[in-house]
Amino acid sequence: CHIDVRKADEPLPGKPAGNPAQAGVRADAGNAANKGFDAASYQKPSDADLKSKLTAEQYRVTQQAGTERAFTHEYDHLFAPGIYVDVVSGEPLFSSKDKFDSGCGWPSFTKPIEKSAVTEHRDTSFNMIRTEVRSHAANSHLGHVFPDGPRDKGGLRYCINGASLRFIPLEKMQEEGYGNLIDAVK
Repeated sequence: CHIDVRKADEPLPGKPAGNPAQAGVRADAGNAANKGFDAASYQKPSDADLKSKLTAEQYRVTQQAGTERAFTHEYDHLFAPGIYVDVVSGEPLFSSKDKFDSGCGWPSFTKPIEKSAVTEHRDTSFNMIRTEVRSHAANSHLGHVFPDGPRDKGGLRYCINGASLRFIPLEKMQEEGYGNLIDAVK
């Protein structure tokens, strides 16, 4: 899921052969409409707080750009209505409405809940060119985005580590302060 070596020699969509993807933030990631949250209101806790708040796996994935083993996280097969937030800052990242079963072993989404919620960066690790996805507010490593998602929904697959997310079910969204995002789930 995170590395598709069969496509290593193919040019990226919209890029000429031999011209690697540009580093930085994608201008077209996610929804154009503001969902009513202010990314600036979400903060990254101190490293000491993170080490006490997160599990060892959550810390490794979000702070050290790790990858959890495929098919090991409960969110891979969770399709209940709700939102997925950054486990580090609580920033809303993805809606269950945009989640799909890609079969890759990690939670997959067609787009972020709001394009400004994530940043995308060139990743050349493992001798490949990929696009890393990070949360905007806390700069948490989330996973990668690939151009092999459902074509009728934009063609992107945000392949996200479950360890970087916290799921908030629809019925708890109001109580946990995410009531303004209920329409993004329905």
